[in-house]
Amino acid sequence: MRSAFELAKLELKLFFREPITMIFTFGLPLIFLPVMGSVFGNNPNPHIYRGVGAMDYYTPAYISLVLASIGLIQLPVHLANYKERGVLRRFRASSISGAMIFGSQTIVSLVVAIAGAIGVMIIGFTAFNIDAPHDWLAVIFMFLLGLCCFVAIGVLLGALLPNSRATQGAGLILYVVMMLLGGTGPPREVLSKPLQITGDITPLRHVVTMIQDPWLGLGYNLNEILIVSGFIVVAAMLSIRLFRWE
Repeated sequence: MRSAFELAKLELKLFFREPITMIFTFGLPLIFLPVMGSVFGNNPNPHIYRGVGAMDYYTPAYISLVLASIGLIQLPVHLANYKERGVLRRFRASSISGAMIFGSQTIVSLVVAIAGAIGVMIIGFTAFNIDAPHDWLAVIFMFLLGLCCFVAIGVLLGALLPNSRATQGAGLILYVVMMLLGGTGPPREVLSKPLQITGDITPLRHVVTMIQDPWLGLGYNLNEILIVSGFIVVAAMLSIRLFRWE
């Protein structure tokens, strides 16, 4: 366990040296959120944004977007780069186990996710006076479950794609599609039916709703929990089957 934490410290330093992942993990959510607030404000509208103010809706949604950036860009690109450069093969040849490698990546993802979520909440609370979550413990649990979902997806993308360039391209495409249709872009109510259906099949849509519900006082959403858990199980099983060390 100590070795995993030491490796995680090293991986965290490497993360802060990668400008692309820094931009998508911290920059875009922290830039887009105040833009959304300046456009839509935070006055409740019964017809969109689930009946709450736009910023009460977008703040938990953009916490979910931080998780998506980790699973679609940061983690898979990092793993693909390691695989492409032979780092994973050298890890495997040494005393560093697969559990230690993926454990350290999970620790790094958790630290980055917490930092991003805090940044989003600071903007929401200070700039737009949003309401505090109705159930903090439930929000934290859903946040961790959503992180597990995107970590599993990130490992799967790193396993499937041949190199870091392909992984970055695929991750950016998935990120933009999910950002626009998965609950962090235009409200679902203004999208056409085909776009609603497309958004509904993205994991981000379900993570957003899962985190929003206890935040907005709507309780646990068992359906969303089961769907997100399904994404975790499927992605983890495929990763175990398909992952290659080189």
